[in-house]
Amino acid sequence: MQKTHAPRSICLLRLSALGDVTHVLPLVHTLQQGLPGVELTWVIGKGERRLLDGLPGVRFVEYDKKTGLAGMRALRRELGQRFDALLQLQVSVRANLLAAFIPAARRIGYDRLRSKEGHGLVINERIPDCGQVHVLDAIGSFCQPLGLRRNAVVWNLPVPEDAHAWARAQWADDGRRTLMVSPCSSHALRNWRAERYAKLADHAAAQGWRVVLCGGRSELERQTGDAILAAMTARAGVLDLIGKDTLKQLPALLARADLLVTPDSGPMHIANAMGTKVLGLHAATNPHRSGPYTDRRWCVDRYDEAARKYRGKPGEALKWGTKIEADGVMDLISVDDAVAAFERCRAALA
Repeated sequence: MQKTHAPRSICLLRLSALGDVTHVLPLVHTLQQGLPGVELTWVIGKGERRLLDGLPGVRFVEYDKKTGLAGMRALRRELGQRFDALLQLQVSVRANLLAAFIPAARRIGYDRLRSKEGHGLVINERIPDCGQVHVLDAIGSFCQPLGLRRNAVVWNLPVPEDAHAWARAQWADDGRRTLMVSPCSSHALRNWRAERYAKLADHAAAQGWRVVLCGGRSELERQTGDAILAAMTARAGVLDLIGKDTLKQLPALLARADLLVTPDSGPMHIANAMGTKVLGLHAATNPHRSGPYTDRRWCVDRYDEAARKYRGKPGEALKWGTKIEADGVMDLISVDDAVAAFERCRAALA
């Protein structure tokens, strides 16, 4: 039930990253449904703002981490108000410091399991202890101190029609299934080897699937794409879209795929939000915490094996949220693992 004194203005603080801001969308929809007329302000990073721009009923205020304390003081002036509630959705040192510049009567943060980097110093309430749950569910719990319950997970990413039109123009609707490969995470140690992507892509092509490469404009992504193409035997039929889309076009592009293969990355969560199946490659991170939210049946999970090799204990014995970003950890995922996951999905689509 809703509290008697429901907040009329709420500030959400979640700067990054692309996948994590996608996880915040169901919370936004819960707040808007449960608190009609509530004024929502979201303090966010520049790239993440581009992805979500146009989200109805939300005022975005950008913070550039390069501006440091001066930028934090400028942001406080730009906000220009005291909020009924601040939802502090990020626990990095920078985000916690930034939270101190946002005036709010109620300052709601994470439970103690997820609290770190001085998080407890900038909040005066916590969400209930929700245990070992997916990141999206932990974020969704921020509605509870406001007297609300999330009844459904709804993303509704704001994707304009011109972005969908661009995506439709990239290949014909000819009945072929499409495997999209987004090979890079922003965390390099989560990335799989290019030659292994190539073998999976060749296998998909041999089954009659279209293979599409996608990714951003970084040098690493371009080099990885080139290495995948160089190692493929079926490279002539690959559609290479690395560096050719915008953040607004990316969700529309991912929505056209039947299956996306990727490490733990922003495109993983954007694709999931758009209803696309995801073959997630997990060894450095736990798919039960940060894998594709809707369906993890097509993922490869070598997290427990990584924990035993690099931490000397089973995955369930590690603190929830522990990342195993070590040299060679993604080599625990074999080509056979990925092909088997692809075949499970292909059988389900048949």
